[in-house]
Amino acid sequence: MRRPPKPRIAKPHLKWTWDHRNSVWVPYHRITWFESGKRKEKAIKLDWQGQGERLDLLYWQCETGKHDKQFTPAKYTWAELIEVWRRDPRIQGRLSDGTKQSYRRDMDRILEKNAGKDVRKTSRQAVRNAHTKMSDTPRKADKYLQTISLLWNYGVEKLDWPLGANPAKGIDHFGKQREFEPWPEWLINKLPEAPANVRTAAELILGTGQRPNAAIRMRRDQFRGEWMEVIDEKGKQSFETYCPQALREYLDTLPVAGSHVLAKNLTQPLGYDAVEKAFRAWRNGLGPEAKPYVLHGLRKLAIIRLAEAGCSDAQIQAVTGQSAEMVAYYRKRASRKALSKAAHERQQ
Repeated sequence: MRRPPKPRIAKPHLKWTWDHRNSVWVPYHRITWFESGKRKEKAIKLDWQGQGERLDLLYWQCETGKHDKQFTPAKYTWAELIEVWRRDPRIQGRLSDGTKQSYRRDMDRILEKNAGKDVRKTSRQAVRNAHTKMSDTPRKADKYLQTISLLWNYGVEKLDWPLGANPAKGIDHFGKQREFEPWPEWLINKLPEAPANVRTAAELILGTGQRPNAAIRMRRDQFRGEWMEVIDEKGKQSFETYCPQALREYLDTLPVAGSHVLAKNLTQPLGYDAVEKAFRAWRNGLGPEAKPYVLHGLRKLAIIRLAEAGCSDAQIQAVTGQSAEMVAYYRKRASRKALSKAAHERQQ
């Protein structure tokens, strides 16, 4: 059988080799170089299936280092570290089921974005940023930091992994936090002077009673006349509740820039970090008396206002998604304010 002519497709690193067993021409991406005076070569077989477009795609994957065969599996990955930790009988045998479940949640969170990443490439700045990003839930943030440190030390001390310095060591924990202070009226009255994204975020948090991140990510279609759909981030549930008239009127004044109220583009919301950074800059410009207040304090003020309006604890829970204990705690603040107001009115 006569050998057919070689395909007339030429590229700088494309080499055709005759496959005697299958009687076909096979394309290879082949590069050569010299190292310590010796000629080196690397060839990758291109499974082109007789299709010119597919051959071009595979060739340029090789040229740009993106072909499957050019990837070296990462060593010392987070997935491997967590799997070994979870299978270690010396660790698991002395932990309670509750502790195991607690660590599992944080480890699953690490695996979501970092499973295949090399642990050694985890920077201190990345760990600090992740911890700071979770500042609205300080206990969860500190537990996350603790889990990274625990795994890192396990890799170094028990597996002899060459990880270097623990990036979580020395980062200050939030520690035991006092409850968020509800905003005072003087600070609420400053909102019209705030940057547009800060004011809108504040109106959403105060009007919906949601956690800041959930409020900032609200879509326009979640508002339907007198009703709005809010999301309990903690319970991962959504429900309809009454939308205050003040919030409806404010939203009507906003230009439409996308599917979200605080829009980054047509389809994405602004990130919490961008809004929180703008809020801190605005708050810092108001002087030291504004420093104790954070975005989360607006959610607490929402509870107080609902209590002052005569709402029951069950109604406040339905609107804000807060626990009965938290509602009771802030209802006391509302009661003190109401009593104080009544006392001053009697003196007049």
